[in-house]
Amino acid sequence: MVESAYTVPTTMAAMLLTGHGGVEKLEYREDIATPKPQAGDVLVQVTATAKNNTDRKAREGLYPTKEKGEVTSFAMGGTPTLTFPRIQGADVAGRIVAVGDGVDAERIGQRGLLDFNIYADERRDINLTPDYFGHGADGGYAEYIAVPADQFHHVPNPGLHDAELASMGMCSYQTAYHMMTAANVSAGERVLVSGASGGVGTALIQLCRIVGAIPYAVSQPDKAEALRALGAEAVIDRGDLPSFVERVLDTTGGKPIDAVMDLVGGEMTNLFIDTMIVDMQGRTSYPRLSIAGASGGNLSEIMWTRVYLYQVQIFGVSHGTREEAEQLVAWIRSGELKPVLHAAFKLSELHDAERYFVNRSSNYLGKIVIVPDAQWASHGAPFALNDSSNADQEHC
Repeated sequence: MVESAYTVPTTMAAMLLTGHGGVEKLEYREDIATPKPQAGDVLVQVTATAKNNTDRKAREGLYPTKEKGEVTSFAMGGTPTLTFPRIQGADVAGRIVAVGDGVDAERIGQRGLLDFNIYADERRDINLTPDYFGHGADGGYAEYIAVPADQFHHVPNPGLHDAELASMGMCSYQTAYHMMTAANVSAGERVLVSGASGGVGTALIQLCRIVGAIPYAVSQPDKAEALRALGAEAVIDRGDLPSFVERVLDTTGGKPIDAVMDLVGGEMTNLFIDTMIVDMQGRTSYPRLSIAGASGGNLSEIMWTRVYLYQVQIFGVSHGTREEAEQLVAWIRSGELKPVLHAAFKLSELHDAERYFVNRSSNYLGKIVIVPDAQWASHGAPFALNDSSNADQEHC
């Protein structure tokens, strides 16, 4: 490890996941050994880490791949890489305080954002066995994290707070972008975005506008104004399901949706397909369905004859590629991507953050970030929930 002007303690505070289960499996400790950067690594002092739904699902073991009732760890490579204890937290912002052998010491002091993937190889255009920091290796719910130097991207933007930078982390933004690139979304196309008020949904709305596509958001009416301000062409209430397709088409002036970015699944999937196949005569591209979530249910009943006769293309998406991560960082640096930060919580209060996330209120939009207690005054307090009494009610 290269010498640094920063004083790095031998132990640190961290939240340890000790097994599958509820929030009681998250244990706050202040005596965890501080990681050391190996060759090619940087040691990052964490200032903020965005919370993602995958944290909860991994903790609860909600990634079944074969049996409907299976409780399991995510294991694309055949063997589960989530072992206990584990420090979760994928979307890390912070500052480099030390570097390993082979890394330029000039990087010490840089503020940046982590590309959260644990890549199986050096390919830049594909990522077939995705794993990530916070799952297959320790993540950012701690005061320090050691990560590959080439995956910690320098983002100096002085007007962008660390908590805001973490809210644009790759778990949401890279997933959103890969949903679009997999489906080859292009300028002028009408794109239906489900789960539009969450981290991936708000990223999709912005990314559609960057590439020139037209996003239609599916969300609650009380979030319509904020989503339109973010770039949504219109906001469609999920509302009464039998009339959903009709309401989508009323919004588009009768024109079919070109591609659906589905984060919901369940009974909505069939309806999403219906929005794309109402007028095949007028289409200039295949109907496309990108799926990166199942918040509405892990089972969808679909007539395969409708899929193949209407030539619906279906893309499953979990993680993106190095190329996509670098493009996203470029858009963050240029200011084309904007943070959508809902609130910050102290690391020691992660249990409260988890409960708030599950029982989030109707005004919830964007991301929650977790800030180490030692960094709270500078990086968390400005983004704390305004009304702690309301927060307490929602925790119950």
